[in-house]
This record gives sequence, structure tokens and C-alpha cells, in this order.
Amino acid sequence: MKRVLTAVALIPLVLLAVFRAPLWLFALLVAAIIVLALHEYLGIAEAAGIKPFKWLTYAVSVLPLVIFCSHWLIERAFEVRRYADFHVEYAFFRTLSMVLILAPMILGIPLVFRKELGMGLAAVAASVFGVLYVAASLSLLISLRASPTQRILVILVLFSVWAGDIAAYYVGQTFGKHKLAPVVSPNKSWEGAIASVIGSVAVSVLVFHFQGEISKLFAGPDPMRFYWFFPIPGELPAPRIPWAHVAALGILTNVAAQFGDLFESALKRGAGVKDSGTLLPGHGGVLDRIDALLFAIPMVWYYANLTGFLSKTFE
Repeated sequence: MKRVLTAVALIPLVLLAVFRAPLWLFALLVAAIIVLALHEYLGIAEAAGIKPFKWLTYAVSVLPLVIFCSHWLIERAFEVRRYADFHVEYAFFRTLSMVLILAPMILGIPLVFRKELGMGLAAVAASVFGVLYVAASLSLLISLRASPTQRILVILVLFSVWAGDIAAYYVGQTFGKHKLAPVVSPNKSWEGAIASVIGSVAVSVLVFHFQGEISKLFAGPDPMRFYWFFPIPGELPAPRIPWAHVAALGILTNVAAQFGDLFESALKRGAGVKDSGTLLPGHGGVLDRIDALLFAIPMVWYYANLTGFLSKTFE
């Protein structure tokens, strides 16, 4: 019951932020989730006997979002350029890329000043991996949310993962007989995994079928205003998406999500930890709730940008 009540309370808040929050506020909310998830991830690392550079890991992880929000708000305040001419998603990705390239150096320098160097490689590796695993993955939501043609993918990845989780849980509980990964997660079954894929593909079809209606719920182009309740006219027309891309997205998103879930379970089991935290009643910690998204978001982002199937529909 706690699990259901927590989901009922959180899902409307998540959707409100995705649809109505200005992009700078959405970025700050993502930054807060990054910090919470990183706190739990670093706790798992410490339980495994590793001493990562915690505070520096937090700083490097949110630095791209802070730089982006500051740069954007300053530009808007002084009217340096118009939002319509400013490709926000590319500007953010450039900022993120630069910070990620420097992350090993930034997180490696403090090792020089440590007295205990025995686990130095593990400490730096755990810190850098935390930036890539948690921060870089979630930060890609900003790039998707900023693009008028790709922001529908934020809804796709959320709904697809949620539907996959629900299908896997109920089908696995009822029909699950063949263990999927008995060492890492004994309760997961192949029957539940297959149902999860089917659920994700079905949701992908529904999201793109109603793309026009969903797109109208997003906030308008002015990032300085709070569009919380009212639809904004003038949205881009809903394109016709080839169904092959829809099915591929549903399958790839779900497979990535299931591996993301299993990967976090493997990290916890290796460290002797049951849950990453206790912040969300019935769900464990924040990392327990978003583990599937950490693999699914990059998969969706790369598929969309490598194929360009959404951009081509507007040409």
C-alpha cells in the first residue's frame, strides 16, 4: 500500500514539472534529484569499502546545470539573443560534454593529497562513474526537454518505464516461473521481462498516437514565465512517425530499463545493501526508483539523435 500511495503522490508532481515548469526550473529540479541519487550511490560505494570524493562528486555533477541555468538567465535578462534563435539543447549538451571530459582530472587531483592511497584508484573510479552513471544520464533529460521536436521523448521514457515496471510486477507475480537473473534479483522472471517489453511497446504506440494532444500540454517558449495551468497555443504540428521507430524505441527503452534495474541491484548486492535509501516509502531510495531510467534515458537520447527520425519529420 505504501508503494502505491507514494507513486500516486509523486507521479502528478513529476508530470507537472515536465509539462509546465520553465526549463531553468526543470533543470534545477533535475539537479536536486541528481544530488539525492548520488548521495545514495556514494553510500553504496562506501558500504563496498570505497571512499569516494563525495562533495567534489556532487559539485562536478551539478556544475553543467548551474553553468547552463546561469548563462541562460543572464542572456535572457540582458536580451543577448532571442530564445527562438537559441538552440538550447545543443548549448546544454556542449556544457555537459566539457564538464564530463574534465571530470577524471577534477576528481583525480584530490587523490594526490590523500594520506591513504591503497584504494585511490577505486575512489577516483567510483566518483567519476557516479558522475557518468547518475548525473550525465539524468542531465540528458534537459536536452530532450529543451528541444521542441524531442521533448515528447521525456514522456515516452517515463511512461514506457512505468508501464514496463507494472507489467513485469503483476505478470511476474502471477505467471513467473523462470528466473531472469537469480543471483542479482531472484524475484524477477523471464515471463515478467517479456510482459514488460510488450507493455513498453504498447505505451510507446499510445504516446506517439496522441503526440499532438500531449505536445499541447508543454509550456510555451518563454522560459521566464511559469505556465503551470494553461495550454499554450502555437505548438509544432504533430509529425507522422514511422511505426518501425516507435516499436524500436519501445523495445530498446524497455531492455535498457530492465538492465538498469538489474545493474543497481548488482551494485547493492555486491555491497551488502538491501535498499539505496529510505526516502520513498515502499520504494526504498531515490536511486531505487530511478535506476531503470538511468539506462533508459541515454538509450532514448542516442536513438533519437543518431537516427534523427523526429527532426526529419519536420523538414
